[in-house]
Amino acid sequence: MKWCRTISPGRRLRDVRLERGSAPGPASANPAHPPAPDLAEQAFQRGVAEGEKHLREQLLKQRAELLQLQNGVLASLRQAAADVVRQGETALIELALETARKLVGDLPISAEMLAANVRAALAEAKDATEFDIYLHAEDLALLQACNAPDLLPGADKTLRLHASADVTRGGCLVQTRFGEIDARRETKMELIRQSLGA
Repeated sequence: MKWCRTISPGRRLRDVRLERGSAPGPASANPAHPPAPDLAEQAFQRGVAEGEKHLREQLLKQRAELLQLQNGVLASLRQAAADVVRQGETALIELALETARKLVGDLPISAEMLAANVRAALAEAKDATEFDIYLHAEDLALLQACNAPDLLPGADKTLRLHASADVTRGGCLVQTRFGEIDARRETKMELIRQSLGA
């Protein structure tokens, strides 16, 4: 059910007038109450403050991200520099070893050089008196042709020379009752490589 009622004023509204002092007017008309700030101005100022706050937060966040990125780049550069130095050191060691290997490999093998190598190996086994010395077949023939007993110490030692396919030119293996002394060239190069950390 619909309810409706028409209200009719007792007189015409055109003739209605407000009397001074009888009703409160707008706040600006009353000197006792200062005018209220405009709501639009308040909203604008609030928006500006919130925008500045949001911008500050974004700038701080971006600054932190940029600092983190910068630290990451610097850490990567430090790591890369260390890797380059390490790789350079390894490459230089390899180059030096390869150069030494080629130089030693190109040296002519003499009886004196073979005898010096055998003497150095014998010196490592000070307490032994009996030695089996294994040489490359060509090196053995060279020592025998040059009268090996005159080149090698043997007054108080028993030396037996043998040919071996396991020994390359210029090197030797010495066996005693205490163990084996590996004086092959490739073994010496490997020991040098290990001592250099390559």
